[in-house]
Amino acid sequence: MSEPRVKRIKTCLPLCKTHFSSAGSQVRQNFPTAVEESLCGVSTFLMEVSYKLEALAKIFEQSDLSLPRVAAYFHQESVKELERAEAMLQYLSQRGGKFCGKNIQRPGTENVCAVLPALEIMLNQWKEEMSVMVELNQLAREYGDPHTASVIKSQFIEPLVPKVKLVGDLLTSAHRVGCTSDSAGGFGEYLIDQLQETLTTA
Repeated sequence: MSEPRVKRIKTCLPLCKTHFSSAGSQVRQNFPTAVEESLCGVSTFLMEVSYKLEALAKIFEQSDLSLPRVAAYFHQESVKELERAEAMLQYLSQRGGKFCGKNIQRPGTENVCAVLPALEIMLNQWKEEMSVMVELNQLAREYGDPHTASVIKSQFIEPLVPKVKLVGDLLTSAHRVGCTSDSAGGFGEYLIDQLQETLTTA
């Protein structure tokens, strides 16, 4: 039986515009097409976040800006974002949905040459991710899919809260010890590098 037609709710979520719905799937039950499309699009968004964080990690592995612990921190968070994307894809599959792979956007981190702008990018990225997840949670509720809403809240929204606070605190510390937005580096960059030791071994 086809899904009943409902009024499309306006959303700013990163939808998969070429999504092919799995409305005929035998395991699909109470899974609105709009929610399926959103999960597909948000999964790709999470992959792009992971790609961007890994690109930042590579910057701090370069010989002219070698900050190993900073690089390890960005790499660690890149892996976690990819795991979040995979968890969302697994949930999408469990509900009978389909993932429509699309090209991942370039990270746009080519001009980053210091810790401060890298942390700012990370913070802005996670704030955007938080906004996306909150909207996805609300969309699922409005389409009568409380199970998806619950999963998004517990597995994707709640773990983001301490991450946003942590990076905000790191940015405050970076300003205090004299980190700059250019490639001058200095003692501030070194102190932030040392701070990563506790983050990457926790």
